[in-house]
Amino acid sequence: MGDIRRRGVVALGVTGLVAPLTLALTAAPAQAASCTTQTGPYQKQVEKFLGRPVDGRQSAGDCRAIQAFQNKHGITPAIGYAGPVTWGVMDLMNKQKAVGNNPNKDGACPVNKGRIACVNLTLQLSWVQDGRRLVYGPVPVRTGRKGYATRTGLKKVYWRDIDHVSTVYNVPMPYSQFFDGGQAFHSVGLSMWNPPGSHGCVNMTTKDAKAYWSLLKTGDDVFVYGRKLGT
Repeated sequence: MGDIRRRGVVALGVTGLVAPLTLALTAAPAQAASCTTQTGPYQKQVEKFLGRPVDGRQSAGDCRAIQAFQNKHGITPAIGYAGPVTWGVMDLMNKQKAVGNNPNKDGACPVNKGRIACVNLTLQLSWVQDGRRLVYGPVPVRTGRKGYATRTGLKKVYWRDIDHVSTVYNVPMPYSQFFDGGQAFHSVGLSMWNPPGSHGCVNMTTKDAKAYWSLLKTGDDVFVYGRKLGT
């Protein structure tokens, strides 16, 4: 998210939403941190998600697997504890995957607007549709945290800046497409599941932000609905 002063297709299914667990399990931690021996309140759920033996008891292998997942997605402290934040991310991934290729099953995003970008805050998913036809997505996104919630409602892309830099936070916002004041779609170099969220913008991977840049234009509709957990 930043102010708006300038400084300077094929539908994709949710099979790509969750990175293969083998990558998460083998990812090297950014910093060496001690592994906790404490069993967490979501031990069994986390073990099942990671493909570990589900016995509800913390083991050295469990801790390493949980810690790798935490490091991959920027969850702190990355000590391998199966707590509510870690399980919350995993639970969200499961819910996103369950959507399949029908993200607008409930018809919440308008189908009478032609080309429109939809943002479901509850599931942290976005997609582009044209009427009832899915054009791109659904893809995971990272929306506003508590105190910086991404605002809901029907909006329009009113300004685009491919090389935007926020003059509020002094950070790059590539492929920015603004739709509500300083709130925009743009790419970030973070995991889409990195808590607690953005400063109001709809963060995307570079691949997805590039796709949205090519699919949308000034004047296209954007519909944001739902509520992100914790906001």
